Amino acid sequence: MDPTVFHPDFKAAPYWWDDITMGDDLPQELPARADVVIVGGGLTGLNCAIELGRGGAHAVVLDAEPLGFGASTRNGGGVSGGNNVGKGLSGAKGRQGVEEAKAEMRAIMADGLAGLNHIEGLIAREAIDCHYERTGRFVGAWTPKHYDGMAAKAEVLNELADADAHMVPRDRQREEIASDYYHGGMVVNRTGKIHPALYHRGLTAAARKHGATLIGTCRAGKLTRIAEGWRVETTKGPIEAKDVVIATNGYTGGLTPDLKRRLIPVASHIIATEVLDPALAASLIPKRRTLADSRRILSYYRMSPDGTRVLFGGRARFTQVSPEVSAPILREMMLARWPQLKGVRVTHAWTGNVAFAFDALPHMGVTPKGLHYAMGCNGSGVAMLSYLGAEVGKKLLGGTNRLPVFDGRDFPTRAFYTGTPWMLPIVGNWYRFRDWLDRRAA
Repeated sequence: MDPTVFHPDFKAAPYWWDDITMGDDLPQELPARADVVIVGGGLTGLNCAIELGRGGAHAVVLDAEPLGFGASTRNGGGVSGGNNVGKGLSGAKGRQGVEEAKAEMRAIMADGLAGLNHIEGLIAREAIDCHYERTGRFVGAWTPKHYDGMAAKAEVLNELADADAHMVPRDRQREEIASDYYHGGMVVNRTGKIHPALYHRGLTAAARKHGATLIGTCRAGKLTRIAEGWRVETTKGPIEAKDVVIATNGYTGGLTPDLKRRLIPVASHIIATEVLDPALAASLIPKRRTLADSRRILSYYRMSPDGTRVLFGGRARFTQVSPEVSAPILREMMLARWPQLKGVRVTHAWTGNVAFAFDALPHMGVTPKGLHYAMGCNGSGVAMLSYLGAEVGKKLLGGTNRLPVFDGRDFPTRAFYTGTPWMLPIVGNWYRFRDWLDRRAA
């Protein structure tokens, strides 16, 4: 590996894992029966288990890998307030009246805010120490035209969702980021950031406290309908339950092929830099926000919770690739924004799957066979899937007066698509070309 890129102590593992021990799950026996079996031990499944336990139901959570091995401990730690939800409805006005479209967007954004409120309330109630901060997000405008589009979006966010959004012109951009790379941008104050691995560990403790049984390295197999509900074959034996919840998101596989073909798993790559000079580190993001941009192939980045290093993520490639491939690409993207980081090396590089739905909306519901699910985070999974997981739990308990707007919506797919995203490199290269063309024209 190139010593000018990779630090001698480089790890091909998430930076977040330095603060936890992956695979240290408390050993628990697989019971013969439960009220609910949840397949997937990430944020969705654990939030569902917590809610079920609070309502007196016994949940068993299964994960094929150690609990939290997937995107739940691999993501960038941004906590959205719903400002990115609803992109799939951008053409709604052409299909229905303006007021009807606004009403739908208002309902969608209300659930986005509910996701943020849920995660903040959960962290406080369960006393989860995960460096949560509501610091806001700055989204850099790739072009002046993008800036104008953001200004219109900020008005909509404030009108429909009380997002506390405002525009930052280019001549004031350095108040947000020590860079001239963008053409101004938008601040959305109603967002936060988190240490995802510590959040996940807090959820596992909370789920156990509320009576859930959590079993890692236990792959769910054949699902069979029985008179009392379901029989689930696993690598540790069978278990029966009244209900089954599928909470696998970007790792949805052959166990549920009908759900798999409704999701597009996209690899997202992240790097962490070595510890920076304190003055340099403090100067990069003066207001400690999370950062993103308006490119089609977006980047997202932030400082580490202790403020000592940069965590930089994006689509280095649209498929799983090694750190030797992804890290140099992301580092160059980082240097384009912050040339002052020249010479800074990478200590960690990793990848996780984001799940996109064809309509760019999260989904929860029940399959025709009777399996409950919540998935399709579209890059906003920390808050949204935490919230939807809890809502599935409430729904199973029969204790909810209002179902989320995402419940029971049509969950689209495409003809001949089986869940293997063979088209991503083609689409990705097209989007990259369009980003380049927009920037050149600007």
